[in-house]
Amino acid sequence: MRSQCLRRLATQQPLLRSSPLARTSIPLSSTRGVAYASRTWRSSYTALESQQSSPAYQTRHFSLTRRFSDEQIVKVPEMAESISEGTLKQFSKQVGDYVELDEEIATIETDKIDVAVNAPAAGTIKEFLANEEDTVTVGQDLVKLETGGPAPEGGAQKAKSEPDSPASSAQETSSQPQGQTEQAKSSPPPKQESTPEPSKPAPKPSPEASKPAPKPAPSSKPSTSEPPKPAAPGAREERRVKMNRMRLRIAERLKQSQNTAASLTTFNEVDMSALMNMRSLYKDEILKKTGVKLGFMSAFSKAAILAMKEIPAVNASIEGEGSGDTIVYRDYVDISIAVATEKGLVTPIVRNAEQLDMVGIEREIANLGKKARDSKLTIEDMAGGTFTISNGGVFGSLMGTPIINLPQTAVLGLHAIKDKPVVVKGEIVIRPMMYLALTYDHRLLDGREAVTFLVKIKEMIEDPRKMLFA
Repeated sequence: MRSQCLRRLATQQPLLRSSPLARTSIPLSSTRGVAYASRTWRSSYTALESQQSSPAYQTRHFSLTRRFSDEQIVKVPEMAESISEGTLKQFSKQVGDYVELDEEIATIETDKIDVAVNAPAAGTIKEFLANEEDTVTVGQDLVKLETGGPAPEGGAQKAKSEPDSPASSAQETSSQPQGQTEQAKSSPPPKQESTPEPSKPAPKPSPEASKPAPKPAPSSKPSTSEPPKPAAPGAREERRVKMNRMRLRIAERLKQSQNTAASLTTFNEVDMSALMNMRSLYKDEILKKTGVKLGFMSAFSKAAILAMKEIPAVNASIEGEGSGDTIVYRDYVDISIAVATEKGLVTPIVRNAEQLDMVGIEREIANLGKKARDSKLTIEDMAGGTFTISNGGVFGSLMGTPIINLPQTAVLGLHAIKDKPVVVKGEIVIRPMMYLALTYDHRLLDGREAVTFLVKIKEMIEDPRKMLFA
């Protein structure tokens, strides 16, 4: 019985099938047979142990683990409660690129913000499941990602340029016409292949390879260079460009505001001398102490907040069924700051502005403005808002009538500062003057309240010391 078990176990081991123990005919029940089996097993397991510790065995084991790489589908992420779809603007990676965890793969444009699609795991992009400019919905399959494989040496960036000298020359000439690429392939490669060290000759051919690169540069951007071209004399050309989602949403909201609110605008003129003098006195000290550049927006924001204490309806809104049957008064002030971006006008919000001083408000405005220009605003940055300030003066606007940002009740418009002759104590003097415009919803605000609110702002701007006692 013991001899049969030993012989069966020996034949089941892949390494021991060819061992003498599996082929021997010596009776294992005898004393000589047991001694022979003991020596054979010892030598066989010694060979197995040495093979496992060898580099060749470890290499085979590592290569087998690559077979267990898994494919993962990257889906359109959740964007916001009110956003269920968007336009796939661009893929930031190409098929075959290696991406790290949380690295951006694509950008989806919505009617409010741009949403970045990040890799849920490290891996290689195998396939795009949607095309650019397609309308995609939340949860839709977007990218097929192969995970589990080892990262290329040097990381994801190294994967794009693994061969140093040959790849660089090929990439530089890939955008050239076929005639130039054939010439580039016929002459430089033999010189590079003949050199044993690719790192040394790489800098030498790089200027040669980079010389033809500027030639196709204009052809690589035909879409952006064609529209600005001046039309031929007498030509009557037309171009139709589809509006992006943000522009469509802005148009919809502005038209909704005009159709819903009973808008009316009142104007006033403010002398900016005192505020400009105060800013010139303390801006360097504040910048050195806090790192914040003191501007005019914080002063107007603070003046509006203090004026709301006397006219709280400016910070209220109308809600309810139909055109609205309920007035909502708020004890907090969330100021929407209008910021112009390349894609359109956005209104990020300085929350709880009533709790901030002028430096704190200026800091928040600067941070939100930078996020808006860098397309880093989130839904939370723009959700809500109880009062809006729009500064068209930075573009040179002398006077305008801003449109209410529903469901808010009023919007304050600032304009350009111009030197004008004014009468002060019976004398004509030159002062820096600015027109103020307050557009308000006449359903909630009467003319007396709106004018009083704007006059309060004017008084505090012309004498900023009043803001200390308000």
